Amino acid sequence: MGKTDMLVTTTDVIQGAVIDSYCGIVTAEVVYGSNALRDFFAGIRDIIGGRTASYERVFEKGQQDAISELEKRADRLGANAVIGVRVSTDTINIDETGVLLLITATGTAVKMAR
Repeated sequence: MGKTDMLVTTTDVIQGAVIDSYCGIVTAEVVYGSNALRDFFAGIRDIIGGRTASYERVFEKGQQDAISELEKRADRLGANAVIGVRVSTDTINIDETGVLLLITATGTAVKMAR
């Protein structure tokens, strides 16, 4: 089964679906290095207040990448769905000039009847 068949949801229950087995907890991390963040912050340096499209694009891409990796890891466990998905973001200071952006997705891999 390819990842295109994978159902990923933030809910703990899929209405009308029967879960045959729980395959385990899956976690996926995406880390952006300080070069990516430096370029990213350069794009917003002159913006004061309001929404920042470049900021939003970095987080959106990171979340998509983390969920995509979550699907791959669930697929390796034989799952065809991931339920209870949560995505979180954090930063890791590596020194006084660098920071890493960490985006983590977690969920429960399940095999459900289709």
